[in-house]
Amino acid sequence: MSRPVVTVVGLGPGPADLVTRETLEAIRSSTTRFIRTRRHPSSSLVGDAVSFDDEYDRHDTFAQVYAAIATRVAQAALQSGSALYAVPGSPGVLEDGVRRLLADERLDVRVLAAVSFLDIAWLRLGIDPVDAGIRLVDAHRFAETAANDAGPFLVAQCHADWVLSQVKLAHDAARGDERVVVLHHLGLDDEQVVETTWDALDRLERTHGVAVDHLTSLYVPRLGEPVAGEMARLHSLARTLREQCPWDREQTHASLVRYLIEETYEVVDALNALDEDDPSTDDALIEELGDLLYQIEFHSTIAEQQGRFSLADVARATHDKLVRRHPHVFGDVEATTAGDVVTTWDEIKRAERASKRNRADANSGDATDFFAGVSRAAPSLSLAQKLQKRAAEVGFDWPDVDGAGNKLDEEIRELRAAAATGDPEAVRMELGDVLFSVVNVARKMGLDAETALREASDKFVTRFTCVQRLAAERGIDLAACNLEQLDSLWEDAKRQLG
Repeated sequence: MSRPVVTVVGLGPGPADLVTRETLEAIRSSTTRFIRTRRHPSSSLVGDAVSFDDEYDRHDTFAQVYAAIATRVAQAALQSGSALYAVPGSPGVLEDGVRRLLADERLDVRVLAAVSFLDIAWLRLGIDPVDAGIRLVDAHRFAETAANDAGPFLVAQCHADWVLSQVKLAHDAARGDERVVVLHHLGLDDEQVVETTWDALDRLERTHGVAVDHLTSLYVPRLGEPVAGEMARLHSLARTLREQCPWDREQTHASLVRYLIEETYEVVDALNALDEDDPSTDDALIEELGDLLYQIEFHSTIAEQQGRFSLADVARATHDKLVRRHPHVFGDVEATTAGDVVTTWDEIKRAERASKRNRADANSGDATDFFAGVSRAAPSLSLAQKLQKRAAEVGFDWPDVDGAGNKLDEEIRELRAAAATGDPEAVRMELGDVLFSVVNVARKMGLDAETALREASDKFVTRFTCVQRLAAERGIDLAACNLEQLDSLWEDAKRQLG
C-alpha cells in the first residue's frame, strides 16, 4: 500500500518571478494546500491554501510552531491521500517543519528545489560563500551556534529588534564599530542593503530607516574576537520565562523592586564573607552576583517587550558614562592618585547634573529638584550622607569635623529634652536629627556611616554570640542576669575576641 504524498515547495525569497515552473505546476495540480505563513510577498501564488499563521499566535516557541505545522500537514495527507505544503524561500534552508515531515515514516515526502534568499544575498554582497567560508546561523541560536567563532556569518531569522539585540549581546567583547551589512527585502522593490556597525544593530529603524521583519538578514564579515554567548543565553532565558512562566509574566518594574533590594543585600553578605585565602567562598559570590544580574536582565526584558529599551541600551549607556567619567584614561586629564580620580569624577557628575537641570528647566520652565539623582529608596544612612554631600557642593557644610561634632552634641541635648516631655512625635523627630548629625560627623571624618554601622552590627553579633557561649559554659541563665552580670559577661567576651 502506497504512502500518502506530501509535496513541499518553496516560494523563493520574495519576487514572484523567482518561483520555479515546477513549483507553480505542483500548486495547480494540488487540491489540499497549506502555506506556512501569508506574510510573504509570493503567498498569493498558493491561492486558497490554509495558512498556519494561527500557530504562531498559539505557541511560545518556533519549535512548538513547527511541530504543530508538521502534525497538521501529516494528518491532512493521511486523510486525503496527498497534500501540498508551501514555505517561504527554500524548503531546504531553516525549515524545521520540513525536516519533521521528512522524518515521518508514514509519509512519502517530495521536496521541490527552490531559490533561496541566500542566492540573492551572495550576489548583493559580491562574495562566494565557499571561498569566504561563511557560516549560516539562525539568529535565535546565535550565541550557541556561533560560540568560539569570529565569523564570517550570515545571520538569518532576524525578524525583530529584540532578536538583533540578542545577537548583539552574544558578543560581549565587541568594540561596537565592527562592520555589518543588513540585507532587507532582497529582490523586492523596497530592497535595502545597508552597511552599519555592531553598535547600531538593535536600532536600525532609528539609525538607517530599516524596519526589521521576517525578510531581514545580517552579514557579519569578521568580529575582533570569537563570540562568547553567555549573556545572550541569559537574555534568551529571560524572554522564554516572560513568555511561558505565569509568575514571570505577571511581574512589573514595581513588583520586582523588593527582589532587587533583597538580591543587592545578599551580594553584600557574600562580599563580606569572601576570604581571599579560600577560593570556595567565590561560589557564594558568583551565585549572588548572578541573582543580581538577573534582576537587571529582568527589568531590561520587561522594557524591551514594551518597546522602550533593551539590555544593550543599558550596557551602552553605562559604557559611555564610564568613558566620559574617566578622562584620565580616555582623555588628556592627569590623575596620579585615587583622590585625583574622585575629584575629577565628582566634577564631571556635577557638570552632568547641571546640564540635565538646564535641559529640564528649558523644557518645563520650572526649576528642577536640587537633589535629583539622589535615590530616596537608598538605606537611610546612605541617603543622609548623599544629601549632605550634595548640599556641601554649594558650600552648605561645616568647615571641619568640630562643627559637625558640636551640632551632634546639641541634637543629643534636644533629644533628651524631648524624651522628658513624653511626646513620642517630638522624640522621633529629635532622634532623626541625632542620626542625621551622626552621619554628618562620619562624612566629615571621611567615613561611610552605612558601612560603619554595618560593621558595628556584625561586631555586636560576634560578641553577643560569645556572651551566649560563655553563659552556657558557666551555667548562667542570661534572662535571669542583672545588669552587672550582663556587663561582666560582655567585657569577658570583648577580652576573648580581642
